[in-house]
Amino acid sequence: MATQTLPHVVQFPQSVPAVEPITQLELGLFVSLRNRAQEIQKQVDDEEVALQARLEAGATVEAGPHRAELKESFRRNVSWKSIVRRLATRLKMDGAAYCARVLAGTKSTRTVSLIVE
Repeated sequence: MATQTLPHVVQFPQSVPAVEPITQLELGLFVSLRNRAQEIQKQVDDEEVALQARLEAGATVEAGPHRAELKESFRRNVSWKSIVRRLATRLKMDGAAYCARVLAGTKSTRTVSLIVE
């Protein structure tokens, strides 16, 4: 019977790249930047509200490369429309006509967005 010899495999330790520690200076900078970003976002939100209010009050926009306008949209959302159709069919009603009647009686939601370019 022949014996089989397997070669001996030697594994060398793999070099692990050095990981730099996170300094307190880096953490402080991160906290400072995050706080500043929140301050700037609040300023942007406040300015957007102010501009939108002035445009709604009838303010005009000075001529130049930038423009500002209000985009108004209306939406009527009847999320249960398919359920009402099935229920109307079970009750031997015209589902499409009933949904149209509900949609006509639904007050639309007004949304105004400020567009500045």
